[in-house]
Amino acid sequence: MKKGITITVLILIAAVFFGALYYLYAKNQQSPVVFETEKPETKTIVKTTIATGNIVPDEEVLIKPNISGIIEAVYIKAGESIKAGDPIAKIRVVANVSSVSSSQNQVTAAKIALDNQEKLYKRQKTLFDKGVISANEYDAAEVAYSQAKQTYNASKQGLDIVKTGTSAQLGTYANTLIKSTVTGMVLDVPVKVGNQVIESNNFNEGTTIATLADVGKMIFVGKVDESEVGKIKEKLPIEITVGAIENKKFEAVLQYIAPKGKTENGAIQFEIKGALTNRDTTFIRAGLSANASIILDKAENVLAIKEGLVQFDEKTQKPFVEVETSAQKFEKRDVVLGVSDGIYVQIKSGIKASDKIKVWNQGSKKDDEKPQ
Repeated sequence: MKKGITITVLILIAAVFFGALYYLYAKNQQSPVVFETEKPETKTIVKTTIATGNIVPDEEVLIKPNISGIIEAVYIKAGESIKAGDPIAKIRVVANVSSVSSSQNQVTAAKIALDNQEKLYKRQKTLFDKGVISANEYDAAEVAYSQAKQTYNASKQGLDIVKTGTSAQLGTYANTLIKSTVTGMVLDVPVKVGNQVIESNNFNEGTTIATLADVGKMIFVGKVDESEVGKIKEKLPIEITVGAIENKKFEAVLQYIAPKGKTENGAIQFEIKGALTNRDTTFIRAGLSANASIILDKAENVLAIKEGLVQFDEKTQKPFVEVETSAQKFEKRDVVLGVSDGIYVQIKSGIKASDKIKVWNQGSKKDDEKPQ
């Protein structure tokens, strides 16, 4: 019995021994880790932040009528270029019954007063010619008669305005023909023949008959998140890409950053504006969606490596890379970093263009924690 137990224990010990030998043999047969290397490159690195928005005219002019009525004719359509003074639309005035009645009563009263003053004037003139009254009395009668005639003419003019919207005496001051006030392109004509329009006054904005703008002066209007607004400032260069215009970039300059943000979808957004500087002959339609790359920093033709090649010291958090000194032999080199675009980073000092940088990953770093 004891002999059998002894044999079993010896067999187990032998199995463990030979298993350990096999494990060590297999491990020694594994291929050694071979690290790849990459050389620094000469690149232009641009650090940007992106804003989304639209291309719109710098100034839009809303043409509104100075009289209420019905659109009788429209002389323009969207997309046309017009000049200041060109006709846009014609309005037919619809008289208000109450206003017409009131104006007619004023005309009647003014005519009665005029007839009465005319009689007095003729009577006084006869007496003056006979030398019965003084010149002062005659002059007073003449002035009263003239004033009565003026009041009568004014009341008739008021009646014409109520009925037709204009009068011969007013000329272009009150006109049913609406004309353009600026030179530019017609962006929109929101009215049609038969539509009723309201005049623009102190109490009402009035009905917009047409929207005009100088499409030669376009700007980008967009929004940036609160996390990015602290990185930008006015006069920074911008590159604009318009989705509807392929293979074309427009240069712009940041002109405006809103001092106050607005909450949109739970995030604070700040409005920005940038003026396009290289429009050339490309026609950009107002309202097109666009993306703006605001250039925060730029380094041209500098020594750069991929950001994935940079390591950071666990204690000092200073950046370094591992440079190959001989076949699969590396040494640690401290580097000074510059501008980064998220993929490549500028190397200000620490390595040369001919150096070979070790490509590492988390697994290889654990196996080779210290540079050789």
